[in-house]
Amino acid sequence: MVVAAAASSAFFPVPAPRPTPKPGKFGNWPSSLSQPFKPKSNPNGRFQVKANVSPHPKANGSAVSLKSGSLNTLEDPPSSPPPRTFLNQLPDWSRLRTAITTVFVAAEKQFTRLDRKSKRPDMLVDWFGSETIVQDGLVFRERFSIRSYEIGADRTASIETLMNHLQDTSLNHCKSVGLLNDGFGRTPEMCTRDLIWVLTKMQIVVNRYPTWGDTVEINSWFSQSGKIGMGREWLISDCNTGEILVRATSAWAMMNQKTRRFSKLPCEVRQEIAPHFVDAPPVIEDNDRKLHKFDVKTGDSICKGLTPGWNDFDVNQHVSNVKYIGWILESMPTEVLETQELCSLTLEYRRECGRESVVESVTSMNPSKVGDRSQYQHLLRLEDGADIMKGRTEWRPKNAGTNRAIST
Repeated sequence: MVVAAAASSAFFPVPAPRPTPKPGKFGNWPSSLSQPFKPKSNPNGRFQVKANVSPHPKANGSAVSLKSGSLNTLEDPPSSPPPRTFLNQLPDWSRLRTAITTVFVAAEKQFTRLDRKSKRPDMLVDWFGSETIVQDGLVFRERFSIRSYEIGADRTASIETLMNHLQDTSLNHCKSVGLLNDGFGRTPEMCTRDLIWVLTKMQIVVNRYPTWGDTVEINSWFSQSGKIGMGREWLISDCNTGEILVRATSAWAMMNQKTRRFSKLPCEVRQEIAPHFVDAPPVIEDNDRKLHKFDVKTGDSICKGLTPGWNDFDVNQHVSNVKYIGWILESMPTEVLETQELCSLTLEYRRECGRESVVESVTSMNPSKVGDRSQYQHLLRLEDGADIMKGRTEWRPKNAGTNRAIST
């Protein structure tokens, strides 16, 4: 116990001895049985401990025969402790400095080890937030890493994942150029007139679906779409190979947020967005193939009772266009989903879908085929018979697009 106390006193200061109390009703009993001690260091790494014990001749009326003596581990002459001052009451800061240095060295080694692991080729690299403006500030470029929760049963990104990334890139582009004001790409003049953008047509061509861990690069820009709307183009490519994976084009129109009716494009709004238009042909050539309405009774597959959930609405208070794609797939035959993959998609949005809406999804197979590809027609409508969206999809055998690369 004496040795442990001596070791602790090397770092923590020992309080100075108090003077011997005056005799009281309990006699001359001292306040402490031991005198203060100070360890001494020597070249051999040992220290000496000196303790003086002065017992009272009587305790509780019984005589005590212990003699006052000293315990000396070495044969050095006894010495009195130095006077306690402010400086020698401070702890041994050299030991504290050594401990702190040890902690920092260990932390540096750990960070070095983690940094070395992140550079392994089989580790995922997070490119999130890597966005730039290229081509005179007209083209927005952003990179994404495909996450594990964004893939399907075949280990590739789903069509909904691609649509979400396209939409996210569009919003980030609008934000970077100052067109994101309380809504999806609303300009200041649009906010004044209570106007919002709504998607009217979407076309997607998939060359190859990215897989988990792939880093893709999305280039997006504005384009002109007639006199009453605006267009947007996307190109998704593989960051490692430069292969173009997905091409997409869209058309947008204006709607009054209060009346929920389509509106013409005001000249003031056109002046705000016209400087951002890119004068280039669309990435997908529109062959003017109209989506003909088919008889619901002749549909090959019908799925009824589809209702939107709370998370299916966007900031404009209508069902997101990505949700419509999920409803289309609900009426696709299971054998098609298991053996084929979606390679082309054309959608025409007719009206909004509200919170109380109940939707029917109808799918009809087109008997004509192009090689090994099959085509289907789709219709989403409300229970009262009003059409929400018409669509056409093209499917190919799975893994057929792996070797059909389109280089940049």
